[in-house]
Amino acid sequence: MISMAIHSHHPDARLVTPAQASEWLNAGWRDVWRNPVLSLGFGALYAGIGMGLFLVLNALEMGSLLFPLAAGFMLVGPLAAVFFYEISRRHETGEPVGLGQVIGGVSSRLDQIGNMGLVLSILLMAWLLAGLVVFALFYPPGMPLPLGNFLEDVVLRPGSFRFLAAGTLVGGVLAVIAFSISVFAMPMLLDRDVGVIEAMEFSVHAVRVNWRTMIGWAATIAVLTFFGMATAFVGMVVALPVIGHASWHAYRDVMGEC
Repeated sequence: MISMAIHSHHPDARLVTPAQASEWLNAGWRDVWRNPVLSLGFGALYAGIGMGLFLVLNALEMGSLLFPLAAGFMLVGPLAAVFFYEISRRHETGEPVGLGQVIGGVSSRLDQIGNMGLVLSILLMAWLLAGLVVFALFYPPGMPLPLGNFLEDVVLRPGSFRFLAAGTLVGGVLAVIAFSISVFAMPMLLDRDVGVIEAMEFSVHAVRVNWRTMIGWAATIAVLTFFGMATAFVGMVVALPVIGHASWHAYRDVMGEC
């Protein structure tokens, strides 16, 4: 049975400005090179998984599934970034930053991180199911297409705009939900002894009071992730660590000393 501690109060979020996003990215870049083997190692691991999945889907002539899966990765991104958060947290506190210490730090909060991961996984499953429904509505056979055929069909097919609009609408709604509940919740679970509900409440509150800045920050994350994937996942080796470390610094600015 999943245990989620419920609290009626969460810390107040500090206001942050769009200009601070560049500071977060700079801080994230510095954190990457403070321990490049560890940060880039995790980045290479995730990039390798992405490339492997792409090759498998291509071999099965199901390359069109790459797009919903790539969008799905955005939903669970904060879970994948948990090791980068822990590395940055340890740099900040002066604790040892080695592979064992980082894994140990994450493991010490594995119960609540796992609960948060379950919430994000449910959203991911909802997105994949919705994506299959949208695909089936616009492609009668209901079978995923090879990537080349899919791209050609999207460009040339008369009804492709409605297909893209439907997919974007459904994915956008789920992305807003996932981003709002997790962007600050996952770092908070590592930083403080709180439950998932309290962490999600704080994250939603922080996004709400900083919604203009968060729109830009979400777009920045999306662009960097797209760049990483568009370079045959090679760019993900660097993009993911920078995003992960930068997101920690975004959390610290929003949390402050409260």
